[in-house]
Formats: sequence, C-alpha cells, structure tokens
Amino acid sequence: MKPADPPSGLRRYWLPLNRAAGGLAADLVLYSLSAVFAAITAVTSTLLPHRAWGSVATVGYLIATLAVVGQLVVRRRSLHSPLAGVPARAVLTVVTWSTTALLPLVWQSIQRAAGRTDRAQEEVVVIEQSGARLLDHGTPFLDRDAIAALPVDERLLGYTPYQPGMALFGLPRAIVGNTWWSDARIWFALATSIALIIAVLVLRRSDSTPAAAVTRGTAEAVTRDAAIVRAVQLATVLPVCALTLATGGDDIPVLALCLLALALCAARREGAAGVAVGLAAALKLFAWPIGLVLLVLAATRGRRTFLRLAAGTVGLPVLALVPAQLVDSAALVENVLRFPLGHGLVTSPAQSPFPGYLIANTVPGGRIVAAVLLVAAGLTIAVWLARRPPRTAAAAAVVCGYGLLTAILLMPSTRFGYLLYPVALLALAPALRRAQPSPVETPDRVDPLVPSTP
Repeated sequence: MKPADPPSGLRRYWLPLNRAAGGLAADLVLYSLSAVFAAITAVTSTLLPHRAWGSVATVGYLIATLAVVGQLVVRRRSLHSPLAGVPARAVLTVVTWSTTALLPLVWQSIQRAAGRTDRAQEEVVVIEQSGARLLDHGTPFLDRDAIAALPVDERLLGYTPYQPGMALFGLPRAIVGNTWWSDARIWFALATSIALIIAVLVLRRSDSTPAAAVTRGTAEAVTRDAAIVRAVQLATVLPVCALTLATGGDDIPVLALCLLALALCAARREGAAGVAVGLAAALKLFAWPIGLVLLVLAATRGRRTFLRLAAGTVGLPVLALVPAQLVDSAALVENVLRFPLGHGLVTSPAQSPFPGYLIANTVPGGRIVAAVLLVAAGLTIAVWLARRPPRTAAAAAVVCGYGLLTAILLMPSTRFGYLLYPVALLALAPALRRAQPSPVETPDRVDPLVPSTP
C-alpha cells in the first residue's frame, strides 16, 4: 500500500518551498522567522527562562539567517558548490541547534547552579525532586496525603505527572548535588543527541537493497539526505523545540526516541524499534499512542515481527511501572492518572487556547463535551487503523502526527509546546519514505496478524 501523503493543499504550498533553491529558501524562512520569534520572546515573555532563552537564541538564528543568505549567493554563482549543498546545510543545522538550544541551556544551568532561581521551568524542579525521591524511597511519587501536607503554593510541584522512568534524569542532581552538569536538562540534551544521531545513521544506512546500492551517491541519495536534514531541523532548531529543550526539556528526549523508533522500523529493525519506543513510553504517556501505531505496523509484517517489537514497546513501560506500583500504588495512581485527568488537589497549568480547552472552559458541561470529542477522535483513528493499517514507517509517522495533533487540539488541558510532536513526526515521513528498503516477501510476512486490505 502506498504510504500516506500530506493533504494536497499542504503539498501544493509546502513542496515547492521545500525544494526551492535546493532547500535553502525554506532554510531562510525557518531561520529568519525563528529569529523574529526569539526576539519577541526575549522582550515580551512573562516567563523569565523563556526571556533568557530568547536573548541568546536570537543571535544564533540571525547568524544562521546570514549564513543561508551567503549560501544562496554562492549557489547562484555555482549551482554545485559544496558550500550550498546538503552537507553544508546539515552542518549549519548542527551549529544552529548548538547556539539556539544547547548554549542557552548550558548558560541557564550555570546560572542556576550559581543561585539563580529563575533559570528553569517548574518541570525541571519536579523531575529532579522525583529523582531524589526515587533514590531515597524507591518511588518518584508522593501520595495524596503527602501532597496535601505541602504548603498550598507548593502542591503543584509535589505532583510528578510523568512515567517513572523520567525520574532517572533527576538522579544526577540527587547524587552529586547542585552543579551545572547535574541539571536534568543537560541529560535531556545528551539523550536527545544520542537518539537523533543514531536515527540519522540508521536512515542513511538503511538503503541496503541492491536497487538502492545502484543509486547511492546519486540524486536519489541526495534527495534522501535533504529530507533527513529537514526532519532534523524541525525536531531541533524549530523554536518550539529549541525553547523547550533549553528551558524545560522533558518532551525532547521522548520525541527523539520516537523518531528513532520510526527510523528503525523503516530499516526493518523492529526489535530495536521496540526498545526505543518502549524507553520513550517509560518516560511519558505521549509515546504510548506512537507505540500503539508501531504495533499495528509490526502486525502487518508478521507474528514474529510483532512479538519482537512488542517485547520492548510493552515490556519496558511495564517494567518501569512495577517498582512504583509495589512501593506505593496509591501515589502512582494519584500522579499518573488522577492529576492529568483533572482530579488532583490542584489543576494543571497547561492552558493553551486550543479547541478542547476553550470548550472545557466556556461551554456548559464543557469538560464532558471535550472528553467525548477526544474519545470519539480516538475511536475514529482506531477504526481507521483496523481497516487500513499502515504498512510502512512513513505511513505510520503520518498517522502518529495527525493523531497526536488531533489529541492536542481536543485535550482540555494542553500546551502549545506539545505541537513539537506532530510537527517533527510529519517532517520525518518524507525521510522515512526515501530511506526504507523495498518490501520483500519473507516467511514472516506471510502470516500477518492484521489482514491485508486492497
């Protein structure tokens, strides 16, 4: 079955821009608009970590913008100049991520270690505290009574609305104390870098079929590499990603592990893909829908393939939950279920004005209406998956992207920053489509769990 493509209206406007001037036109738009966003954030944001990020990132984006202008000039003089090719664009992407995400992150971490209390978002503190609790008590969670005993203005920080694995990023500070490199964001960035590097290597080496070997180093390979660069850009230097990593960061390693899982599925390495998405699911619930879609994809490839992927996808999150369940099951339920569903002692501060939030807060019985719409959307996607399961990693990425976008728009409590998930997943689809080997019939593929569809 042909992988799903973006809607025709989106393709009509996006594809010409993405290809113009060998991709440099879109680079110019990305970096220049990002510079404007960062500058506005530095001046107007009410969140001090965001303002600090903007003051540094603006310079990084402006440098990248000027570099792309130079690349366009070079390309106009010499169409095949290496300074304007895909490798040069890839290098600029890495440099820009370093100046707009990693540099502000390290700077804020150093200032925080020196005593500044306005150089990290609340989730960083929550995760570091959960790491200390994990080290001391064997569970990262406080129960309802313990949270109620906190001062009223500290109860929000008493909740840890993540999966137990997220507490591991808080262990460095719990073990070595207040240093810049024990900041949880440093370890978020390290995990993200490792996952993305492996994903890129997998995508570039997955063309191992004889047909792909003929085209290696040709225009087809250049097109593939250009798609990979664009996907990495939208997962790293896009302001919603760079800002998130520098100031909070917990979503970025989850996203990177999910992208790695899709890349491994494209390379037909489902066992490793299960480990990647399983690790992501052990960190945050956002990875669970992606794991479900990958299980459906694996089911179309055969029972053994399904079991290989399911071992990590299901096993790792369960393995992470078991200790917390054994130590204090009530605390686990309070943090992982009751608080995200709006039944905690305090409400979530996630209040971006998306349709679900507006319905929940302006319509009579709005929370029920929003919940019904969210469930209906989930059932619709489930029916779609049952009737037309994705058969390639690219198609799975498209389903994940639009599915998460729908969920984010309809959730009663949500954040604008969550949009980084659908943006990065949809951006990865073209790279997956060009990197995946041609389907080959094997005995494993003859016995699918999901029946084929015409």
